[in-house]
Amino acid sequence: MPLDYAALKEGTTTHQHSPGEIVELAVPEDERVWVPQAPNVWFRPLFLNTLQGQWCNLLRVKKSGILSRHLHPAPVHGFVIKGKWYYKEHDWVAEEGAYVFEPPGETHTLVVPEDCEEMITFFNITGCMYYVDEEGENIGYEDVFTKIDMCRKHYDEVGLGADYVDQFIR
Repeated sequence: MPLDYAALKEGTTTHQHSPGEIVELAVPEDERVWVPQAPNVWFRPLFLNTLQGQWCNLLRVKKSGILSRHLHPAPVHGFVIKGKWYYKEHDWVAEEGAYVFEPPGETHTLVVPEDCEEMITFFNITGCMYYVDEEGENIGYEDVFTKIDMCRKHYDEVGLGADYVDQFIR
């Protein structure tokens, strides 16, 4: 089917009903953009896809230690921008420049080693994160909607305004 040029937005190559592009400096200059997730752990939203339950963000950790034991029902893709981390259940270390593919259903525990001052990794997640205890029992979850809620609350508290997150929602 040929492209309907009459339906394109004036001066663009995008269909009029297509959502807008997102072009952002991934690692922000304004520290307020980082949303606290846990002690010494923050995320920076880049893309929040409410139609497919997907989110892309940067995860930043500024202290070594264990972050969480969790699983995903769908694949996860990661790219290490700074520092390094590993899963307690595996014998590999994801270092700066590494790509990581996580198969659906695998339980793992993210660990940032003692010799890493700061870790930043890009993650592309679809579905949710189920937090589980040592027996594998569900103790909580995060999805695109809980991420949006966390962002709204944080951005309102730091003066960016709750609607600051809207630029990342599609």
